[in-house]
Amino acid sequence: MREENGKEFEALFRRAEDLAERAERSGSVTHTGFLTPAESYALSQRSDLSPLLHGGGDCCERQCAFFLPDWMPAEDFDPAEYLCAIEIKTPFGSPEHRDYMGAILGLGIGREWIGDITVREGGAWLFCLPSVKEHLLLNLDKVGRWGVKAREAALSEAPAAEREYREIRFSVQSPRLDAVCAGMFRLSRTAAAEAIAAGLVNLNYQVCLKPDAALKEGDILSLRGRGKGKLLSAGDTRSKKGRLFVTAGMY
Repeated sequence: MREENGKEFEALFRRAEDLAERAERSGSVTHTGFLTPAESYALSQRSDLSPLLHGGGDCCERQCAFFLPDWMPAEDFDPAEYLCAIEIKTPFGSPEHRDYMGAILGLGIGREWIGDITVREGGAWLFCLPSVKEHLLLNLDKVGRWGVKAREAALSEAPAAEREYREIRFSVQSPRLDAVCAGMFRLSRTAAAEAIAAGLVNLNYQVCLKPDAALKEGDILSLRGRGKGKLLSAGDTRSKKGRLFVTAGMY
């Protein structure tokens, strides 16, 4: 699995390098389709590429990587020129996220052309690339068992994704993966190490098999079947016994 992911990122990096070169050469914005969180994180670590990541709204998990020409500062970039928002109303039913996704993919639309789908009471909001907007507006008339109506909306109309989390605080001897995993998910150090060895722990959206991997502020940690959290602080202060205090936000 790890080798497959590595190959996948190699292809992504080659594509991103090509897009960055095209942006510089043509003097215009270039971009990828919507990326998975793992792909977005991998690209964000490439300081030589410096992509601008945007998914259409605040706190989007799926984002496109934009490459700006030298003459364009990031503050002048307008995502509304490259991304669209669609509101889907379902007045007579309550489809789930998988129902919306199934209906959209059933129209022959690739997953990389669709960003986040946020389900709300009475319908859902989604972000997409302009190339599939009209297809969605004309053909998305049923989700699951229910009839729906789709309309184009401004990006600013789309509600922000609700990402509520609760803060927890614990102490570790050092901010290594097994220790932080144990604290975040209320496990023994041994149980955390076993979960890591079994490939159940993801660090920044990738399986990590190294119990001694050093963690830093902003890292995302997930344990299959137990949830996901973000490291808000990675031991800025110590207890009298020399242990580091860690704060995490659990989704």
